[in-house]
Amino acid sequence: MSLPPIPTFRPIAQADATVATANVRFTVLTDRLLRLEFSADGRFEDRPSQAFWFREQPVPKFSKTVTDSLIEIETDFLHLKYQITPKGFTAKTLSIKLKQTGVTWTFGAKQKDNLLGTARTLDMAGREIKLETGLLSRSGWAIVDDSESLIFNENGWLTPRTRSSSRYAIRSIAKHPRGTQYDLYFFGYGADYTSCLRDFTAIAGKIPMIPRYILGNWWSRYWAYTQDELKALMEDFRAHEVPLSVCIIDMDWHITKTGNASSGWTGYTWNRTLFPDPQGFIRWLHEQGLRTALNLHPAKGVYSHEEQYEDMAKWMGKDPATKKPIPFDIADPRFMEGYFEILHHPYENALPSDPFAKRPSGAPENGRGEHQPPSLSQNLEREGTGMSEGLGVDFWWLDWQQGNKSKVAGLDPLWFLNHLHYHDLGRDGHKRPFVFSRWGGLGNHRYPIGFSGDTLVRWSALAFQPRFTATAANVAYGWWSHDIGGHMFKDQTPELYLRWVQFGVFSPIMRLHSTKLPTLERRPWAKPERIHHAARDAMQLRHALIPYIYSMAWRAHQTAISLVTPMYYGDTTDAAAFDAPDQYYFGSELIAAPVTHPADARSGVAAKRVWLPTGTWFHFFTGEPFAGGKWIEVKAALEDIPVFAKAGAIVPLAPRVGWGGLDNPTELHIHLFPGADNTFDLYEDDGETTDYQRGKYAITRFELKGDTFTVHPAQGDLSVIPAQRTYRIHVNRKIEMESFTIAPHEQHSITISNL
Repeated sequence: MSLPPIPTFRPIAQADATVATANVRFTVLTDRLLRLEFSADGRFEDRPSQAFWFREQPVPKFSKTVTDSLIEIETDFLHLKYQITPKGFTAKTLSIKLKQTGVTWTFGAKQKDNLLGTARTLDMAGREIKLETGLLSRSGWAIVDDSESLIFNENGWLTPRTRSSSRYAIRSIAKHPRGTQYDLYFFGYGADYTSCLRDFTAIAGKIPMIPRYILGNWWSRYWAYTQDELKALMEDFRAHEVPLSVCIIDMDWHITKTGNASSGWTGYTWNRTLFPDPQGFIRWLHEQGLRTALNLHPAKGVYSHEEQYEDMAKWMGKDPATKKPIPFDIADPRFMEGYFEILHHPYENALPSDPFAKRPSGAPENGRGEHQPPSLSQNLEREGTGMSEGLGVDFWWLDWQQGNKSKVAGLDPLWFLNHLHYHDLGRDGHKRPFVFSRWGGLGNHRYPIGFSGDTLVRWSALAFQPRFTATAANVAYGWWSHDIGGHMFKDQTPELYLRWVQFGVFSPIMRLHSTKLPTLERRPWAKPERIHHAARDAMQLRHALIPYIYSMAWRAHQTAISLVTPMYYGDTTDAAAFDAPDQYYFGSELIAAPVTHPADARSGVAAKRVWLPTGTWFHFFTGEPFAGGKWIEVKAALEDIPVFAKAGAIVPLAPRVGWGGLDNPTELHIHLFPGADNTFDLYEDDGETTDYQRGKYAITRFELKGDTFTVHPAQGDLSVIPAQRTYRIHVNRKIEMESFTIAPHEQHSITISNL
């Protein structure tokens, strides 16, 4: 019996990086990132906080001057001045100058020019909502106030600091309650936004790699399907050549009519009327190449109707005969041990015959330097559940909607659930974990992916999602999943459905979803023929894009640059880059500007205004060139998605398929847009384990130089990629112009001007 593994922390900065007096400590984390602490009693916090785990960093070059009245710290980029006083930080005592721009920050200054981050949820949002403050700013600086965050104790459990705590935030210090202690992080990166994010993830933790399969199309619907109906639906998708990678089972997988005081919203017992054979059904999904998740609403605890109630009651020291509900308590380590071991692990454990069952040899370590003992779920009697062998549930949809309060001041259940579920799913040290949940706050980039909540079915809701998705990159939260098509409250026009699907194809996660309304139809073939074919083609394109998107997932892991980013990531000098919220970079090669408004009623064509940065750009689907550095207007018929490739772009696509297409392909279509020299690194690994952390991955570099395109020998572990691969070369989206087949260790070049 154990809690989820404790992650690795390195929270204590090197002594040479700190400058301290009796009640003030400054830490030079990088030459543009400073930690600013004031403590009236002279005690400073060295334990990991919710957001900041890795303060132990190489010490950058800096100079310091300390007198009885003044502290000065100077790096290549920043100049800090602090007038020593028992009163601590004030606007008069603490300032930091950005040397490259001359901008000076003083304590308490409002973050007026902040470029914002993301928000907890889009629940009930039919239009733009207020976003939280982010790490980037047009003024060149941002402050993270970490003073009231919780810290991790030696057991890996969140606990308050020595003062009152509430949810930490990035906000204006002027609004901070006057107190005796401050713990602030100053980011002074000017317009070097990507370096800011890189250094943030250096001290807060990297964006982890996600499993490859979650980049395909998902099916999800709040509907009381039977297992036979879901089987038939999946077979229909296959028959209509609409590929899927994930089939979500919403909350009706469990009993909802409980016969007691429970609302039925929380549940852990299979509804055997709808799912008489859960094991067989999940095995069948896996045999079709599909992964699955179950929807969770854990807030109401465990009631007496649950099959797990007796085990859970005994574990909590309660008499099962009383049939009293066991309340959910995120703050109680013992409850959370039972929550995972009794309620979840039996459903996750896979059958030996499961095609996706891959388990490492030997017992994994639990993060405490100990080998995991047999789990509680393995030791307990599981009479009557039929689950002793496991089900093979791949992941959980954590649908927490019950606020940010718990029994511990400042402990937001959502934040901690995301943390615990992520590390618990990866407890064997082999499976690549992720959660599917709402944003819990800064630091949640370590726990992808995000569920943006129950949006309304409106054009205005769709219109906000490009900006919402891209701006989240400003806090390194790059893997939002939206309800594609919208969730509820209004019948949907076929046009709105299609445009939402097209946005979904060029978003981080493509997941069809809706609530229990028959009119909210999400099956492409149930739409008019033209819409059906356009949606099918778009969803086939999504699976073809996986090699490109997965390579961008590696880029995000390495550099903290998300797949979807705002336009000002590429150009901070042109004001237009800050005024183009409904378009974004989709990886390193493309700009996507999805249509988010109805077409003209007469022509049936939508006019889309797009800003293109300086340089030459090509329409990704037609090859038409455009001069950049200005706004253009393109006409988009129903089938058209405004996407643009930069000059020199190299875009690897898998073959279009009606099903599957998730593995490292034996054939790649390389789409080239000549006009500038460029390289693209195709990243590949096994797609589902943590072996990439141990060097088991391969990178194949593609190079476009002048009129020569070269596939360089793959570097790394070549066992993860096919022994032979066929490359089919396309220039400016023309039909295949040349093809060749080579082994991973071979190099091949072609002259594209001869094609």
